[in-house]
Amino acid sequence: MTDPRLKQLARTAVGYSTNVQPGEKVLIRALDVHDFELLAPFIDEIHRAGGLAFIDIGDYATNRRMMLHGSEEQFRIDAALKLEQMKQMDAVVILLGENNVSEYADVPADKREAYTKIYRPVVDEQVRKKWVLFNYPTKAYAQLAEMSTDTYTQFLYDTCTMDYSRMSAAMEPLTGLLNKTERVRIVAPGTDLSFSVKGIPAVKCDGKVNLPDGEVYTAPVRDSVNGTIAFNTRAAYMGQSFSDVSFTFERGRIVSCRSDNDIKLNELLDTDEGARYIGEFALGVNPYVNRVMNDIGFDEKINGSIHFALGKAYDNADNGNSSAIHWDIVLLLKEEFGGGEIYFDDVLVSKNGRFVVEELSGLNPEMLV
Repeated sequence: MTDPRLKQLARTAVGYSTNVQPGEKVLIRALDVHDFELLAPFIDEIHRAGGLAFIDIGDYATNRRMMLHGSEEQFRIDAALKLEQMKQMDAVVILLGENNVSEYADVPADKREAYTKIYRPVVDEQVRKKWVLFNYPTKAYAQLAEMSTDTYTQFLYDTCTMDYSRMSAAMEPLTGLLNKTERVRIVAPGTDLSFSVKGIPAVKCDGKVNLPDGEVYTAPVRDSVNGTIAFNTRAAYMGQSFSDVSFTFERGRIVSCRSDNDIKLNELLDTDEGARYIGEFALGVNPYVNRVMNDIGFDEKINGSIHFALGKAYDNADNGNSSAIHWDIVLLLKEEFGGGEIYFDDVLVSKNGRFVVEELSGLNPEMLV
């Protein structure tokens, strides 16, 4: 019997997040989801909405083997086929069920970069659609979060099926204020970073793309970032994991960096010129995500956090930075993590993870739970 929580997640993903309409073509992309009965509620919800369901099943271990042994010509042919499929879709529902979150850890940087660059047009086409991405609960995700499988599973369903319409309304003042702001400054232990966001739109993420969701993002003017930032969470990208990451910026570009693995970090930053610039700045506001899960899909939504993404900017908050990577790294500003302050145009708007101006107080956690 299908878990009723999974049925509710399917209703949220299809009915709210992608808002499937009659006649729309919806691609269900399942990665490492080996119990195909799990796809049934999503197929049923798509058909109930009058949509047409299509299935694309993949596997991280298979992708790793392709990266290691496939040729670039092979990648281009496969990417062209996937791009043509994606162009015909109206919406995409993505389920991730990883059994090993480090599956790509031993893939050489040049192989990984070639694979990523060739498939980038498929990803770019996907983000032009209605789309939503979320985890299916696995033991690997629970281990990352240092939770029991049962506790992780309940937490995932609770955060993915919360009242996103209510949070969406509470986000409006923050998007409005960011759109009027010219300069942002972040101050925290080891961190004093400033940049301009003038002319870059602010976008609220309210359950229409990721589940769980809960962030408002924009991007710095590309060459305006100056100062140093020291992150206090682990940062992972394509199977590589880093801690104690810090960057120093001059005129937008990373000029020095530090982590527990400087060689691998510099390899990643040398992917291309855009990898040393910031493509996204965001504030996390989800009232239910209060702890580090070691999973960026959750951690970038932690209330009282901010995050930056190195590399490619989003089309709807574009600062002109282009890259094969988009790597999110989170800084927690709550007092128990060292605290911190956010200033918009020299006005303190957040201190130790709480909004301190009246117009944003509706986003403090107690106002949303």
